[in-house]
Amino acid sequence: MTTDLEYIQKAEATRVRVLSEALPYIQRFAGRTIVVKYGGAAMKDNSLKETVIRDVVFLSCVGLRPVVVHGGGPEINSWLDKLGIEPQFKNGLRVTDAATMDVVEMVLVGRVNKEIVALINQAGGSAVGLCGKDGNLVRARPQGDEGIGFVGEVAATNVKLIESLVKDGYIPIVSSVAADEKGQAYNINADTIAGEIAAALGAEKLILMTDTAGILRNYKDPSTLIAKVDIQEARKLIEDGVVSGGMIPKVNCCVRSLAQGVRAAHIIDGRLPHSLLLEVFTDAGIGSMIVASSEFRA
Repeated sequence: MTTDLEYIQKAEATRVRVLSEALPYIQRFAGRTIVVKYGGAAMKDNSLKETVIRDVVFLSCVGLRPVVVHGGGPEINSWLDKLGIEPQFKNGLRVTDAATMDVVEMVLVGRVNKEIVALINQAGGSAVGLCGKDGNLVRARPQGDEGIGFVGEVAATNVKLIESLVKDGYIPIVSSVAADEKGQAYNINADTIAGEIAAALGAEKLILMTDTAGILRNYKDPSTLIAKVDIQEARKLIEDGVVSGGMIPKVNCCVRSLAQGVRAAHIIDGRLPHSLLLEVFTDAGIGSMIVASSEFRA
């Protein structure tokens, strides 16, 4: 029978082993920018939220430069319900009329963003809340589909503000709202903004936190996780129908960021505690990594 002392000794040994394994990764990535798209269950579950916040602060404390991009769909739906506005979707996109856009901006920029900033500051980090409007960080344009209102795409980025902040040790927290050249606000997919910001920053990594284990050969079986693919293999997985549904835009987002100079893109399961650190700092990783070519070594 295992005694309490033996259990404690095993737990401590595991902790030391993990820290030792993390050291070469900490050394390799110190001073490098990592863009994290934060969303899904990790935003809704309070215990998961706490671990993500601590992980982001940990990244900053060991010398990496994290940038967090977030959406907030469930919170938007909650406030639309409170205001008597029925959420509508078309082809997987939120129909965003003027009234809905007001709620989206209020919730993402004024509520969700500031909550994340406050939590990171409480955990010992130094966070600054932004949206695409700040410093012309993201310039929007209409997505183009008929009948979806103010749903946007990224027309241009200007990351000087983020570069200044991370250089001074701040953690930028970016909500997925931006404006066009006339000042009209648009709701933009957070994955898309994260990918474009990562590309503009020449980030070491783009990490998309999702509610799935990663890219699966059989979407019903987590044991079929594909740990690493290059751009060509990723495109073939889409062609063959292995990557389908909501995973297609995520993989395409990763591929686009890699084509623009991001070193590696990751799709990880935000439902697992500390998945962010497990992916960045362990040999095995936890999700799917996409790289530009098969010769790349992360």
